[in-house]
Amino acid sequence: MADYKSMYLHLFNAVTDAIELIRAGKTDEAEKRLMTAQQNCEDIYIETAE
Repeated sequence: MADYKSMYLHLFNAVTDAIELIRAGKTDEAEKRLMTAQQNCEDIYIETAE
């Protein structure tokens, strides 16, 4: 079964980080952080899905 809890926590932390980066005016870094989190969650899904 896919590890949705792990994916959720990973994305939640990435969104929190991205918000802080955006507030600091670092939008490029925020975008990269979110894209990396998306890719990592896809990897988690592939690794844990049946």
